[in-house]
Amino acid sequence: MERDFYAHYFEIEGKHWWFQGRNAIFTEILRSAGLPPAQDTRILDFGCGTGAFLQHLDRFGTVSALDGDRSAVEFCHERGRTEVGYVEPGAPIPFADETFDLVTAFDVIEHIDDDVGALREFRRVLKPGGTLLVAVPAFMLLWGDQDEISQHKRRYRRPGLHDAITRAGMTVERSSYFNTMLFPPIAAIRVLRRRVRGSRSDKTDFAMGPDWINAPLAKAFAAEARWLARGRSFPVGVSAFALARR
Repeated sequence: MERDFYAHYFEIEGKHWWFQGRNAIFTEILRSAGLPPAQDTRILDFGCGTGAFLQHLDRFGTVSALDGDRSAVEFCHERGRTEVGYVEPGAPIPFADETFDLVTAFDVIEHIDDDVGALREFRRVLKPGGTLLVAVPAFMLLWGDQDEISQHKRRYRRPGLHDAITRAGMTVERSSYFNTMLFPPIAAIRVLRRRVRGSRSDKTDFAMGPDWINAPLAKAFAAEARWLARGRSFPVGVSAFALARR
């Protein structure tokens, strides 16, 4: 991600509709995932950004976190998450084999050239039977400014995400697209922007609008959480997730 935008994300992660909806969905999926009791569960959040989701992971167990950008790690420390460490991009995860019950990687592997290699490293640090929850942006049709800013390598379709996880030696238990209700307007806006002016690497999608817009969008996005937590899926969406086991 472009470093200049981390300060902006640090300010809005707890307030912007996209983060609020996404956090609700991930939390519900984890509640339904059959994790060990919290007192026994070790968690790694890989690519934690500025650390806003770590407080949600706390309810599921003991959290460790890593990020490959020093600016992001500094913002985590400013947030009080001093346990967050820096890992050099492409370097092995600095934990022993079979350390964690749960690994989360939200909007991470699309940044990595060798996504299967990264997933294999997640498998290495998972205990046998451990859980991986990974989320990625979906559909190259939606490629736009935010992908340029975030320095994405790709967006995924659901079968491609399945294939990468399977090649890494894990079994996908369930998956789905999400951010589905807002997919039509987001797709229309991104396609129109691309046709009118092309992509711009200086324009983030995460402008903070007024509350009368932000609150309904957050509610609409978060409404998908219960459906997905019941193991159901959507046929299309702005993002995709997979819940897998080692």
